[in-house]
Amino acid sequence: MSESSTTRVGDDSGDRRHRTPRERAERGRAARADVPRSSHAEFTPPPKRTDPVDVIEAQSAQRVPELVPIRYGRMSESPFRFYRGAAAIMAADLAETPRTGIRVQLCGDAHMLNFRLLASPERRLMFDINDFDETLPGPWEWDVKRLAASLVIAGRANGFSSKERASVVRSAVRAYRTRMRGFAQMGNLEVWYSRFEADELQETYAPELGAKNRERWRQARERARQHDNLQVVEKLTQVVGGRRLIANDPPLLVRLADLLPSAESDVMEREIGKIVSGYVGSLQSDRRFLLQGYRVADIARKVVGVGSVGTRCWIVLLLGKDDDDPLFLQAKEADESVLAPYAGAGDHRTQGERVVAGQRLMQATSDIFLGWERTTGLDGRRRDFYVRQLRDWKGIAVPENMSPNRMSLFGRLCGATLARAHARSGDRIAIAAYLGSGDVFDRALSTFAELYADQNESDHRALLHAVATGRVRAESA
Repeated sequence: MSESSTTRVGDDSGDRRHRTPRERAERGRAARADVPRSSHAEFTPPPKRTDPVDVIEAQSAQRVPELVPIRYGRMSESPFRFYRGAAAIMAADLAETPRTGIRVQLCGDAHMLNFRLLASPERRLMFDINDFDETLPGPWEWDVKRLAASLVIAGRANGFSSKERASVVRSAVRAYRTRMRGFAQMGNLEVWYSRFEADELQETYAPELGAKNRERWRQARERARQHDNLQVVEKLTQVVGGRRLIANDPPLLVRLADLLPSAESDVMEREIGKIVSGYVGSLQSDRRFLLQGYRVADIARKVVGVGSVGTRCWIVLLLGKDDDDPLFLQAKEADESVLAPYAGAGDHRTQGERVVAGQRLMQATSDIFLGWERTTGLDGRRRDFYVRQLRDWKGIAVPENMSPNRMSLFGRLCGATLARAHARSGDRIAIAAYLGSGDVFDRALSTFAELYADQNESDHRALLHAVATGRVRAESA
């Protein structure tokens, strides 16, 4: 069979025919004619742009009503926190920006705090993307632009100058571009097995870190390793009458038994039990066997994140051989991706499966208990969930503590990680050829990021006005 007639899995060219590396590179370079790299600097809100508060309210209408004010309260705190909850607003804006037509599996919410330290199944500490609620195939540019804008917004909050912010963004985008060009030279398996291990990263960047930052990085790794099942059990549970139960911390954490009347609580407990027992079918057989050694001990509703506040999120305490052998699972509601109206809905049977499939495709290595299930709520509605461990060696950055140099280095890690994730699912050769060896795209995105940060601040002010006039109610929690 000739090379040109072989079907290549994952090709987004439409006719699915296999292209040689030269043809794929030519495709990327040809895209510059229709979409010049400098055009990515553009952002002008359309004249009929939807009111940002309307977008947020439309999402909130599908969420737990008593938790929605907490979402507004968290988004009101700062432009950066608003941005974290405004993925739906930006998705509509990105749909109006230039795109090459080259698609990848998108994170969908690739702001800087969705890159963090995570544990691999082999108990190695990795740096990778963490949040995939909005994952969907779409234009690769959208993830890069969301990352770039988040760095500017965080930089403004820290009082960085415009020159410092531009340097941070260019460093991150340059890392994406150069890593993608490196991946373009690799074979498929070499790309697939690429990963960023925390210990190796310190060795790679040691000359740039300096003694103080090397110590901070060491401490961050140690803190992440301490965030395990035993630590979360100590923090979130208590022993009552000889039984280990989840400790209430309303409204952020409320046991199911205390959340609903007894009869409804019993029904809901059975439904959540069905999620746990049913979702094992989405796991590998060895992991199904492992999970069968645990029993459900308690269930609670938990408020998570910023943009996710109000979605149905349950944490389930399971115990193995005894009370000192805990496992915490999180079952989180999965809605339609905010990208779906602009990138297409995808072809997965449920939204939970969409999230899990996207995470497995983009991450170098995923949680062994990651899976999905569909269940029926007390209101009779069918809802999709994905399930994962609540906490397993996770470490998150604190942008408020970053100097321009530290944020620049962190941005480079994010950019390189995003390139690796995109290279697994998209045409890395075409993207690399489009980006080229110069800094045209890097400079364009530093301009875009500033423009979008302006828009984000305007949208944040719109939410503050809605709170002040009583249009929406905000609560601190």
